[in-house]
Order: sequence, then C-alpha cells, then structure tokens
Amino acid sequence: MMIDLEHVALTYQSPDGEIEALRDISFTVEEGEFVSIVGPSGCGKSTLLSLICGLEPPTGGRVLVDGKPVTAPSGRVGLMPQRDQLFEWRTIWGNVTLGLELEGGPGGAAKAQTQMLLEQYGLGAFAQKRPSQLSGGMRQRCALIRTLATGPRLLLLDEPFSALDYQTRLSVSADIHGIIRREHKTALLVTHDISEAISLSDRIVVLSRRPAVVRSIHDLSALRTLSPMERRDAPAFREFFNTIWKELDINV
Repeated sequence: MMIDLEHVALTYQSPDGEIEALRDISFTVEEGEFVSIVGPSGCGKSTLLSLICGLEPPTGGRVLVDGKPVTAPSGRVGLMPQRDQLFEWRTIWGNVTLGLELEGGPGGAAKAQTQMLLEQYGLGAFAQKRPSQLSGGMRQRCALIRTLATGPRLLLLDEPFSALDYQTRLSVSADIHGIIRREHKTALLVTHDISEAISLSDRIVVLSRRPAVVRSIHDLSALRTLSPMERRDAPAFREFFNTIWKELDINV
C-alpha cells in the first residue's frame, strides 16, 4: 500500500492550552488509488496532509509511505496547495522547473520530461509567458505540472480547485483527474465539496468534527468506470451524496 495511517493522533499547543486535532486516525491508500477526505471545516483535513508529507510529526501513531515511517519531506510526495502559488516574475517554464532547480537544476531527462508535460497538457506554447497571461484553469495545470516535474509517486491535493468559479472548477477538476490517471499517480484530495469528491474518487474518507476521527469510508466502485462528469448523472451519485451529507450534518 502507498499510505498507511496507524492510529494517528495530533495534539498541539495554543495560547489557550492543548488542542486535540486528530484522534486515532487509521486508513490506507493503495498504489494508484484516488482517495478524497471530506469533513467539517476545521476538523484537521489539511493537517493530515501535513503529516503525510512530513511537514510535522504526529503526537501519536505512525504515518507510513511505501512502508516507511514519514520523518521529513521526501521527493516521493508532492503537495499541490489551495493556491497555485505561481511566481509572476518567472515564466511558466521558470515556474514548472522551480522544484527541479531546488533539487540542483533540471538535468536533460527531467527537462525533456517537463517539456513533454507542458506540450501534452496544452501549455507548450505558453512556456515563455507569465502566470498573469493564463486562465485560472491553465494556472492550475501549470501548478500540477510543477508538482509532477520532480517525479513524485504520491500527490497530496489540498483543495486545489477552491479558488475557481463553479464552471471552471468542474472542467479543471476533471482535467486534473485525467492527468493524474494518465500519469499513474496515487492521489489524496482534501475537499469541502462532496460532489467533487464523489465525481473524482475511488474511495472517500469522512472525518468527524474536531478532534477528528474516521466516521466512515465509502467505496465508490459502482462509479469507477464512469468519467467525473458521467458520475454526476448516475443514480448512485445521489445516494452517496445523501449518505455523506447526513454524516457530515451530524458533526457540524
């Protein structure tokens, strides 16, 4: 399995004392899966991603990636945050190769791979443009290519579509989902949008309010052969939505 969370807990200090954010979180993500995490605002969804990518340690339990405990950030894991965080003073090429520069500079193979990703996903002609010259959807594709350029096997997506308008969000989320599938990556998405989670995922992990525990895990195998847009028209979509909505409503 790609990710294994074993009884993970996190308690942190605040000016008002200790805050228990996560309690006894256990679930796995298999290699090649697309799994979403949903839960009430402030329940610790993004905090889980921080633990998985090694930005902070848990105070209890273990986080394993590829069977190895996570103790620090690793090239195996790529994080795509809420905002695209593109630098306006750098070209699109300069932005997508930033991670490679931090690793010592893009070698020939990495440079060719990054150029191929730009061409394949519609940004080849924009390599020397600035981020302000791109649409919102193009900026998100650029941010994903920057993450893919360093060759991670696991992608952590922290509400990457939340800043987009509804129509663009539908299109871009389906687009990003297709790229992740074609690149054979494992993905863990944090989102507040139940519909988005159902349309993109193989499974959905539902968290309770803080301190977060795993309330349920939903297997979406009934929808797996459908595209994200086709899923939204399937009868099972509404059933999953209603079930998850009720689970979240109990905890808000």
